[in-house]
Amino acid sequence: MSRPDLLMTGPMMPLVQEGLAQRFTVHKLWEAADKEAMLNEVAPTVMAIATGNHSPTDAALMSRLPNLKIVGSFGVGYDAVDAAWAGQHGIVVTNTPDVLNEEVADTALGLLLSTVREFPQNDRYLRAGKWLQKPYPLTGTLRDRKVGILGLGRIGKAIARRLDAFGVPVVYHGRSEQKDVAYGYYPTLVGMARDVNVLLIVAPGGDATNKIVNAEVLAALGPDGVLINVGRGSVVDEQALIAALQAKTIKSAGLDVFEDEPRVPAELIAMDHIVLFPHVGSGSVHTRRAMAQLVVDNLVSFADGKGPLTPVPETPWPPKA
Repeated sequence: MSRPDLLMTGPMMPLVQEGLAQRFTVHKLWEAADKEAMLNEVAPTVMAIATGNHSPTDAALMSRLPNLKIVGSFGVGYDAVDAAWAGQHGIVVTNTPDVLNEEVADTALGLLLSTVREFPQNDRYLRAGKWLQKPYPLTGTLRDRKVGILGLGRIGKAIARRLDAFGVPVVYHGRSEQKDVAYGYYPTLVGMARDVNVLLIVAPGGDATNKIVNAEVLAALGPDGVLINVGRGSVVDEQALIAALQAKTIKSAGLDVFEDEPRVPAELIAMDHIVLFPHVGSGSVHTRRAMAQLVVDNLVSFADGKGPLTPVPETPWPPKA
């Protein structure tokens, strides 16, 4: 069986690298002393790209590869890949959905509880010896909160199921109403923010969602409001969020994602009343291995003529006529 050429744009898990090396001739772009020279050399024969969110797989890169047929992206979000351009030029893009739903949903609930109940602050309080002086102050609770989910997709539904078990009311906003769910739908984000006191973001990145959680939405969320983001950092206007937290326009925030990861604004780090995670939503051994295997399986299946397993909506398979 022939070994087609594959371009790997940045470091990936050993499971991905080893799995792809069994079926492809892998060219590791990030290891090249002269990346331009490598691209010029392999461009005519590269059939596939394996990538994560570490570097953009944009039109400029893909257009240099005349025989490119598929891009395998690690992660459920694939905003680092220009999937629209790929679809217009007959290139399939795959991601790794479903295998991380439950892990990210668990993280979302952990982040929400940590933020509302101030669990990380409790931990720091004890370690600093302050409990010896007096008990930690009483905190807020989930009991009197209503959660509005921005992005009721697979992960959003998994989060909603967990909130159901907590007895917490759930509503949602998205591009359109879903007739098969029991949760209340809001046609506008501002309208939902006005009626809830937790705004939980699971929305993907991209132009359509860029900074849609802005100063107006935060003002609508109000002084008792809590913002939780396990989607993409680009969905939130980070400077508007900082201003809202400083001015107490909203009460608190729990963030697992940021605009310019891994660089987190010093203003956020300096705030003790918010909770910050280093993008660990799907960061368990079990889930990351499943994601890595799905990257490999997508690319190998395509190379073997069986088609991709999880193509993204912009590049359906089989291609539409």
